[in-house]
Amino acid sequence: MPVDERRITPADLLPDAEFAKVRRERRAALIPRKRNRRLELGPVCTLHFESYDTMLFQVQEMLLIEKGGPAQVPDELAAYNPLIPQGSELVATTLFEIDEPVRRAAILGRLGGVEDHFYLQVGDERTSAVPEGDIERTREDGKTSSVHFLRFGLSPTQKAAFSDPATPALIGCDHPGYAHMTLLSAEMRADLASDFS
Repeated sequence: MPVDERRITPADLLPDAEFAKVRRERRAALIPRKRNRRLELGPVCTLHFESYDTMLFQVQEMLLIEKGGPAQVPDELAAYNPLIPQGSELVATTLFEIDEPVRRAAILGRLGGVEDHFYLQVGDERTSAVPEGDIERTREDGKTSSVHFLRFGLSPTQKAAFSDPATPALIGCDHPGYAHMTLLSAEMRADLASDFS
């Protein structure tokens, strides 16, 4: 299926044996693109902006590793197709990466509801991220998950401004326990703008 369709279908998938032959080459081809789509926000949070290509590779990887055959395909497509940007948005897998278990529990315990505090600012216009609603990411005790899936919707005006390197663009979080922001580089913005229709 063409990338413009913005979803992966079973027809797009290689059989496991064929994918295994091209896996290393496809991974190598994605590395520079993924590097341009990785953004550190503060000391422990990283956003990975997804695309059709990153999700196609992820689906192929899951099928190869888990060896579920054709019966596994619908579940993988249901899990990963929603993470493909649909032309007027950016989609990010957001990770709080803390190796030490005690420190991780303490930090995540203070960040309840953090998924509702991310934003994208282009020029003077700010748009709040919308967390993926598949499951609740903050527990009743206030501890948040270390993984969140966020959508940043953009208006036509914001998309045009985002593509203009003269207009500043940044990602931020205004949660009281994790207030950070970072500018997006021109290289990252050019790559991310390819997600727009």
